[in-house]
Amino acid sequence: MREFGQLESAVMDVVWAQNRPCLVREVRDQLSYGRPLAYTTVMTVLAILHGKGVLRREKYGRAWRYWPAERREEHAARLMAELLRSGGDRDVILHSFVDRMSDDDLTAIRTVVARRPAAGGPRPRTLAGGTAGRDRPQPGRRMESAIAGRT
Repeated sequence: MREFGQLESAVMDVVWAQNRPCLVREVRDQLSYGRPLAYTTVMTVLAILHGKGVLRREKYGRAWRYWPAERREEHAARLMAELLRSGGDRDVILHSFVDRMSDDDLTAIRTVVARRPAAGGPRPRTLAGGTAGRDRPQPGRRMESAIAGRT
């Protein structure tokens, strides 16, 4: 699953790098894409990303200001969860995923699993105001065993 095209990824890189809402012109001026882009091209891409739900926007005079609906990390986690739910044998997918992880990644995931609140416990809030992981399926014992047991 690839959510963004090349230009959309470049635009999202600019928007994620900001700590405030951005005007189309600001995104265009900061965009590193390899060739000059028309204002209307960037405006169209931002509108498409808003339509996909990855950007929020508000009217600012005659222009729109855009900001991310979720942090980059939240976006990546959501995509990972969607891929896991996209079909196939979940255990096979998880084992294959764990087999491809580096030792550093495995250490990081073990730390996250160990710190994870008990079922029903409070969840961290997301940038967009929702609950992080609310739609995430709970990891099964098999995944935890695979992570803990891999050397």
